[in-house]
Amino acid sequence: MSATATASASVSGQTPSQTVGPFFHYGLIFPGENVLHREGAQGQRIIVTGQVFDGDGAPLPDVMLEIWQADAHGRYRHPADPRHADADPHFFGFGRSDTTHADQTFRFETVKPGTVPATEDVSPLAPHLAVHVFGRGLLTHLATRMYFADEAAANATDPVFASLSAAQQKSLLALPQNDADSDVRVYHWDLHLQGDSETLFFHP
Repeated sequence: MSATATASASVSGQTPSQTVGPFFHYGLIFPGENVLHREGAQGQRIIVTGQVFDGDGAPLPDVMLEIWQADAHGRYRHPADPRHADADPHFFGFGRSDTTHADQTFRFETVKPGTVPATEDVSPLAPHLAVHVFGRGLLTHLATRMYFADEAAANATDPVFASLSAAQQKSLLALPQNDADSDVRVYHWDLHLQGDSETLFFHP
């Protein structure tokens, strides 16, 4: 190896990472993936809808969201949950939606999750959705949680939610949009990737 080549190699570093392009979720979204229940599922039917905004307050038209949640009795359909054998067989627990529609909103049709019971080490978990956000230019997806504004008592004892500031808590709250007695209750929750109203994101 020549002296010139050796010198060149010594100053070389990592090349820039390739950003995620605008068509990353093509082939990942299938019709009906945003509906988490089927006939016979237990619990209150709910619809969760909203938009994802960038730092300038503009709605993003090509974001994909994934949610993961417990069933109406607080059971996860996953072997990591010791009660998973009793989970509602008519409830999937996982769904995807994007914001490529004309109104740039996401929409999930699901059931309201139950409180996850306490374990030896963890206090009861308030009803919530675990949410992952995938978007153009995001090298790593964002992770957050959505809580329900009408579950104040449960939220107050949730070990994660209760540890946050008032502004952080507000960014995670979905607001009910119709009467509590409705057959299907609608919740609205917007996410802000940056800015004064930035949503709280956790390490994925």
